Amino acid sequence: MVADQAHPVTVASGPGLPAALTSDLVARLTARVAAEPDAARVTTTAPYTGGPLAGLPVSTPADVTSAFVRARAAQPAWAAKSFDERKRILLRFHDLVLARQNEALDLMQAESGKTRRDAFLEVTDIAITSRYYARGAAKLLAPKRRRGAIPLLTHTTELRHPKGVVAVVSPWNYPLSMAAGDAIPALMAGNAVVQKPDTQTALTALWALDLMHEAGLPPGVWQMVIGRGSSIGATLMDNADYMMFTGSTATGRQIARDAGERLIGASLELGGKNAMVVLEDADIERAADGAIAACFPSTGQLCVSIERLYVAEPIRERFVAAFVARARKLKVGAGYDFGYDVGCLTNRSQLETVTAHVEDAVAKGATVLAGGRARPDLGPLFYEPTILTDVTPEMTLYAHETFGPVVSIYPFRDVEEAVALANASPYGLNASVWSRDGARGRAVAARLHAGTVNVNEAFAAAWGSVDAPMGGMGDSGLGRRHGAEGILKYTEAQTVAHQRVQGFTPPPYIPHRAWARILTASLKLLKALGTR
Repeated sequence: MVADQAHPVTVASGPGLPAALTSDLVARLTARVAAEPDAARVTTTAPYTGGPLAGLPVSTPADVTSAFVRARAAQPAWAAKSFDERKRILLRFHDLVLARQNEALDLMQAESGKTRRDAFLEVTDIAITSRYYARGAAKLLAPKRRRGAIPLLTHTTELRHPKGVVAVVSPWNYPLSMAAGDAIPALMAGNAVVQKPDTQTALTALWALDLMHEAGLPPGVWQMVIGRGSSIGATLMDNADYMMFTGSTATGRQIARDAGERLIGASLELGGKNAMVVLEDADIERAADGAIAACFPSTGQLCVSIERLYVAEPIRERFVAAFVARARKLKVGAGYDFGYDVGCLTNRSQLETVTAHVEDAVAKGATVLAGGRARPDLGPLFYEPTILTDVTPEMTLYAHETFGPVVSIYPFRDVEEAVALANASPYGLNASVWSRDGARGRAVAARLHAGTVNVNEAFAAAWGSVDAPMGGMGDSGLGRRHGAEGILKYTEAQTVAHQRVQGFTPPPYIPHRAWARILTASLKLLKALGTR
């Protein structure tokens, strides 16, 4: 059923293509695709309008193989550069991204349909990531002394070597953050990268590549191929020394199987059905603002956005009223400025999924408190920010990821029930907890089955803390980006142990039986001294 509601503020017809999207820019960017001059081309569509956006050359499996050949030829010289040399390139890239951000914002909006506000967060994300790894990689990857087998006599060092050529498969929903953000640490670690961005948002990824070359990246070190996974995915896997993938859980499982067959590593950020828990002592107004920020960024097309919202029974009515009132006031529309709160979905498939999930829920008894309908009057892929209640397990969206501007609200009686409900999902990517008592909020957060948990924030606090790892548990993937793990995964660890004077083999003048007694006594002494 549908409750009485006022629909979100809307803006009539979407704009044309942005000023930055000139034919010269498109030509320059598409020239960076690893494909033959006479390659077949595919035309992308502008989500705001449904009109044609850009024609992109399509890479063949042979083109992908050639890209890896060039990458392998370029990688040793790149790895031989000092950290300071690579740092200077990354910091120049940082400056160029900030200086030329309007180009990036226009491209991201034109390709994804997101608002300028959401696009700008990607610019800040890449600036932060670039600076972090540029200035931190040398320390994170420096040779490290480790305890030797025999104190004073064994000199042991841990070294870190680049994997070689890393394959990065990046999605359409965050085309700058996911494309450049995963390539930056791989490059800083001394690897070459062959990347397949999603075709729909490839121009944004190519823009990042173009700027990296302007910053001084040598030719061949970072290359991009365009095409369907069904066409070139196997060739990427067959040639990669490591695979970084962001996308669906189903595809992630297949990549994990293939990587296992090849005995290479893989990092996978996959789906989510993220939960937000509002405890009874939460600041209701602040939590309602937080829920808006948690559920509707990039029109809900964000892996860490919230789709399940659990609210303590004593404050449920007041919270729901505040949240719904805010959702109804959201300004939905298309425009290349900062005047809109919510944009549109990126492709027809997402619109169909969102529509089907909401219609299924309503048909089975869910109540729509806000939104609940597509808005073709605004553009072909617009859907209103939607809040549901009375959602039950037989409804598709109860447990399945919608990946759109839809959230379901559920009550809970106490913290134990809230934790159990939030953890009742095979996914475990992100979560959010709201409480006036920070210590209590952190204690509840530690009990949630999620790779990142934010207290009194939606997702930006954990995501923006790039010195800490970010990634999923369970069906949300494996491996981590950000922090030390975000760059160490792109390296091979090597132990070099130099034994001085005497090792574990007895000298010729000591019998083995006596040598065993000496070593036994030594081990007991080391334990008594507290030595690890």
